[in-house]
Amino acid sequence: MINFMHRISGGRLLAAIAALAMTLGGLFAFQALPVDAFPDVTPSLVQVFTETEGLAPEEVERYVTYPIETAMSGLPKLKSMRSVSNFGLSVVNIYFEDGTDVYFARQVVGERLAEARGNIPDGFGDPKMGPISTGLGIILYFRLDDQTGTRDLVEMREIQDWIIKYQLQTVPGVTEVLSLGGFEKQYQVQLDPDALLAYNIQIDDVMTALERGNRTEGAQFIEIGSEQFTVRGVGLAHSVDDLSEIVVKVDDGRPVRVGDLGDLIVGGGVRQGLATANGEGEVVAGLVLKLYGTNTSDVISRVQQRFEEINASLPEGVEAVPYYDQGTLVNKAAATVTTALWQGALLVALVVFIFLGGWRPSLVVVLSIPFSVGFAFIAMQVLGISANLMSLGGVAIAIGMMVDGAIVIVENVDRALRQAMPSEDRRAIVARSTADVIAPLIAAVAVVIVVFLPLFSLQGVEGKTFRPLAAAAALAMTGSLFYAALIAPSMANGLMRRSSRVGKAGNGYIADSISRVSGFFVRKRFAAVGLAVALLLAGGFAGSRLGSEFTPSLEEGDILLRVTMAPSISLTEAAQTTTRIETRLLANFPEIKSIVTRIGRGEVGAHADPTNSAEAFVELQPHMQWRKGMTPEALRTAISEDLESYPGIVVSIGQPIAMAVDELITGTRAELAVKIFGPDPEVLLKKSRDLQALLQGVNGASEVQADQITGAPQLVVTVDRVALGRYGLDVEDALDALRASVGGAQAGSLFEGVRQFPIIVRLREDSRDTPEAISRVVLVSPTGARVPLATVAKIETVIGPRQITREDGERFIAVQANVRGRDIGSFVAEAQSATDAQLGLPPGYRLVWGGQFELQQQANARFVVVIPITLGIVLLILLMTFGRLKSAILILLNIPLALTGGALALWLAGLPVSVPATVGFIALFGIALGNGMVLVSFMDDFARGGRGLDELAIESAGLRARPVLMTAMTTALGLAPLLFATGVGAEVQRPLATVVTGGLGTSTLLTLLVMPALHRWFAPKPDIPPSLIKSAHEADKVSV
Repeated sequence: MINFMHRISGGRLLAAIAALAMTLGGLFAFQALPVDAFPDVTPSLVQVFTETEGLAPEEVERYVTYPIETAMSGLPKLKSMRSVSNFGLSVVNIYFEDGTDVYFARQVVGERLAEARGNIPDGFGDPKMGPISTGLGIILYFRLDDQTGTRDLVEMREIQDWIIKYQLQTVPGVTEVLSLGGFEKQYQVQLDPDALLAYNIQIDDVMTALERGNRTEGAQFIEIGSEQFTVRGVGLAHSVDDLSEIVVKVDDGRPVRVGDLGDLIVGGGVRQGLATANGEGEVVAGLVLKLYGTNTSDVISRVQQRFEEINASLPEGVEAVPYYDQGTLVNKAAATVTTALWQGALLVALVVFIFLGGWRPSLVVVLSIPFSVGFAFIAMQVLGISANLMSLGGVAIAIGMMVDGAIVIVENVDRALRQAMPSEDRRAIVARSTADVIAPLIAAVAVVIVVFLPLFSLQGVEGKTFRPLAAAAALAMTGSLFYAALIAPSMANGLMRRSSRVGKAGNGYIADSISRVSGFFVRKRFAAVGLAVALLLAGGFAGSRLGSEFTPSLEEGDILLRVTMAPSISLTEAAQTTTRIETRLLANFPEIKSIVTRIGRGEVGAHADPTNSAEAFVELQPHMQWRKGMTPEALRTAISEDLESYPGIVVSIGQPIAMAVDELITGTRAELAVKIFGPDPEVLLKKSRDLQALLQGVNGASEVQADQITGAPQLVVTVDRVALGRYGLDVEDALDALRASVGGAQAGSLFEGVRQFPIIVRLREDSRDTPEAISRVVLVSPTGARVPLATVAKIETVIGPRQITREDGERFIAVQANVRGRDIGSFVAEAQSATDAQLGLPPGYRLVWGGQFELQQQANARFVVVIPITLGIVLLILLMTFGRLKSAILILLNIPLALTGGALALWLAGLPVSVPATVGFIALFGIALGNGMVLVSFMDDFARGGRGLDELAIESAGLRARPVLMTAMTTALGLAPLLFATGVGAEVQRPLATVVTGGLGTSTLLTLLVMPALHRWFAPKPDIPPSLIKSAHEADKVSV
């Protein structure tokens, strides 16, 4: 090993070039990395949307949703299915196993859709797959602002659909642009039923005439002389006047035109959603979805650039204004961790300089940071890991650890140079000093990398969240290992110089102090045991007082307000309600900059909400403009409390990305979702109300609400088959007349250039807007008799379902809640006790607790299995390294006291146990074991040399004091910026930094004070063969 190190330390120029190349390569790789705010944690999902004009939820379920679910059963890699049947819309979410390629999933779903289409009755819709995006694919919302105030909602929607949308869809990385609000432009023929009766004309006659009178045909070509002329027959209508002149029939030689039968206007189509803004009424809005797998930052940048071009081409006074841009969150989250990176690096460099006392050895150590970070970024690019809050956080976590290897080598070389005689060759000194510690150093870094293995085993949301962190941290540590083993010796040989105090073997003030304290515990070993037990008891007490949660809420900087209104509310009244809410919030909360609310659903492809559901995006002012003492959590609580007194609504408050993820995973936009499964809707409804009351009685419950599955009024027209038969009519005659008269039917399209608008035929509004008017719809029998609809059908008002939700073919109803003021784990424990005692579900019904609690339970269950396996691997590494069980056990004793410090730190900081905190505990394993390994290797080799056990323990503690304290302080200070950061994403990293910092304190205490005292009971005998670590720790030439 010494010969190898001798060769390595001689390559000074090559090492410098390698270090520079790795640093520059990392810089270029970082600039090329895809940048996201957060890892995309949404499941592998394909959505199938089916628009079914006019069908009620129970009919949508029966005729559309159920056939699609049946067709999708048995798909390869299928995990589960969840569906929602609303008025006129079926949405089936098909979830695949994690890691399934989205294009493979779409391919197999597309193949089964052909089977599904065959089972859906004609005219009940055509199922189509949603956009090729993810649940976090909505990267930008925008609205249209008409500063002139002269354009109506039809004109604004036309600008959105035919100018803005088409230009945005050509941006690379954009898969879909969906419109919301306003009215889709239509040419409407509003017929007068009296005129139809007078001329003995049916609606079908008008539709046939419109289609015949609005056509174009090609008649091939003719040759005239030497030229070829294309023959075109052009009969397209170009305006309302053209349509009104179309002849329907000739009555006694007088043509009856469409214009004679009613009014022809340019109007808006039937809609199931709209948008309002800032208490000023309706607006037209849109949203942009990015293509699956594209770089969020790049796509947003291109979209913003295109917006500038679009705004320059819009009609005068019209402007497209983005009001939610995921890029803002991306930049803020990236800034949080990149700031922590450079601040941590600076603090680490400062500590190294103070401890080593010179710029030359400090430079050798500090250069490991750009080398290791560069290595990590290059590897991330090769492996396809994006730069996001978690992956960059992994590098930030490792910033203090990645210098550990270099510290051990440089500190050893520095000591050897000070103790060496002038005649000794510097290169030989460096080679010998490096060889002394390289084996335990490699083993220690390997242990740090191995302890991150449990994170790679996580699945689902927790896996997608924390695997990038583990990968980035492990890659950075691998880079640090390469630097320490291959670059640091050469850099030390090139930069470090002999001390003027040749041969002086003093250990310094720190080492002498540690030796004295350690000597006390070595001589009084039961005091060391007592100290360890006291710390363990304190940690156990702190751990028993900790709550639990999945992950802390990421502060995104904006608020999403979910408003549920009465299930029977009309779209018009819903718009008035949200406008009043917007006005109230803007008046009461100066922190709010703007509010844009979506009611119901817009274009199919993103949302499937009913018309009584609204979602308000609340854009906030910069934090410096907030009232003094107001925090984001306090603001959300204040808004919730302010709207509690507002009549007729139930409010749920969250944040855009968090609520989107919650909805995709659990089907509800809240932290906790409790689902009751069962066959009978009435029982589900009753038990959901009981469950809602129970949850509201648990301390910490906020915004508790049950799904509204009923309460939607329906006007049901039930045909009388006997009465129909008397007139020679059938069911189709009656229902076709009802559909065309009330709902309307399309009779072709009118083209304006390339723009295409439907021609819709139906009765005038005053002839179809009440049950009495509908009862007067006239049917014509084969004999020519005119039969009012009321004669052959019963018309009645009933209360039907608002929507029907199913999961894996079984109906369910969900009760959702947010938890404020306490951790979710203790809340669920108390709530489960209450439901077990009081809910009383009948046979055939079951309760499932979902949301973040379910994710937390899944993560904990996996940790319980994987962490012991990881510790087993660590033990195996220790046995291979030391060759004896006692040394391995002594090193493993670091773990309990490290955990103790982490638990105490969480308790003192008031933080619950979460997955980030668990990641911190896992990182502690490696950090604590690393220091212990090198110290025990020294003490074991001294013991084999026949040294007195007490003497060697005290001396080893003093010799290892400086590197142990340096590695502990560099790790702790490297995490300090994350510990005190306040930017976006800091709350996710804070538990991790808290655990590691607290655990380092107790772990360092154990390593330097308790472990030397306990070594006597674990020391090898002098005649025991040496370990796999080749050492030459002589009393007069101690390397470390």
